Amino acid sequence: MNTDLPITLEGWLRNSGLSRLEARMLLQQVLDINHTYIIAHGQQPLSISEQASLSRLAQRRLAGEPLAYLLGWREFYSRRFQVSSAVLIPRPETEHLVEAALAHLPEQGILWDLGTGSGVIAVTVACERPDAQVWAADISAEALAVASSNATALQANVHFGQGSWYQAQPQPALHSVDVIVSNPPYIPAHDQHLQQGDLRFEPQRALTDNHNGLSALATIIAGAAAFLRPAGWLLLEHGFDQGEAVRDMLAQHGFSQIHTLPDLAGLDRVTLGQSNLHP
Repeated sequence: MNTDLPITLEGWLRNSGLSRLEARMLLQQVLDINHTYIIAHGQQPLSISEQASLSRLAQRRLAGEPLAYLLGWREFYSRRFQVSSAVLIPRPETEHLVEAALAHLPEQGILWDLGTGSGVIAVTVACERPDAQVWAADISAEALAVASSNATALQANVHFGQGSWYQAQPQPALHSVDVIVSNPPYIPAHDQHLQQGDLRFEPQRALTDNHNGLSALATIIAGAAAFLRPAGWLLLEHGFDQGEAVRDMLAQHGFSQIHTLPDLAGLDRVTLGQSNLHP
């Protein structure tokens, strides 16, 4: 057997050690080609530098690093969003939060996304509803850089502020916001999933509150009335077993019309409440 034969696109797909789908996505990323090109040019040889780049990426993936971080992007709401290890990887469950936000945002309304991360919620809303005024906040400067880049790439008009929850600056005016939305860290500190799969590589402070999983949710609920308009809405993504606790906290803070929306698996995922408090 001649070991000096060049490695072709098809050969690398077969022998990368990855699933064919993941190998193909890495191949497309490194060579800047599409699937059709691979089908038509499967016998094209890879250069030495291309082989080296692909080998490094394959080894990182085999070590468990999320594919989204290796590619530098993840699709969300039919758009491609840049991601890095500074932000959570967007997940399909969060699309339910976006859909609920869009449904409750009035014409020319104001929405504030707290803990925006990569900006998928704020940027998606701004793209879907260019009439709205969209704000987004995060404590992480690195996350805000990713979110701002996504807003620019997708031509979304979003006002970004840095800081912890309602302390972010700049911020919308008091009692001016129609919808506050957040996907905060809600995994309890002791949850074993933090040491498994993709979660091992994602920013821990965006995953867990280092407590019982409810402290960030409680902070957001407690501070919402100062910024919401009368009859404004607070929408929160949370863990599958936290719906009852979130509903109770909303009720304790004077919210009405409280209800929980399930994800596609039928699990509690997004809880909403309407503010009855007047400025």
